[in-house]
Amino acid sequence: MVKAVKSITIKAPVEKVFDYLCEPTNLPEIWPSLVEIKDVQKLPSGGTRDRWVYKMAGIRLEGTSESEDAECIPNQRLVSKTKGGVESTMTWMFQPEAGGTKVTLEVEYTVPIPVLGKLAEAIIVKMNDHEGELILANLKARMEV
Repeated sequence: MVKAVKSITIKAPVEKVFDYLCEPTNLPEIWPSLVEIKDVQKLPSGGTRDRWVYKMAGIRLEGTSESEDAECIPNQRLVSKTKGGVESTMTWMFQPEAGGTKVTLEVEYTVPIPVLGKLAEAIIVKMNDHEGELILANLKARMEV
């Protein structure tokens, strides 16, 4: 598995940032390679389940994502796990800071080697690392308006 960790400080209250990220249909607005989120279901636990479409190196991948109550601590932590084209665990962590929120995004994922080939792995990892920075920059831009 590959692990990437990125952080950013956003001039917005924790509640605003957390609430935005709790709604899966908001993610394509900030995540360049995330094409679509559909079939969102609210779970009794307070989490969600959905289907997603993602493009990695031009290849369309589809799967499901689920966040559960044990991994959803309001205004502190939100974890979702994906299955399908890419197996991953995405953890969003939120810390109040003077005048805003420190947001940390931690993603652990498996590059779908049979789909992309071993030689492409290093390139994909680098592209995804850059995408993590873009996701946080886009989130910051959305939250600071």
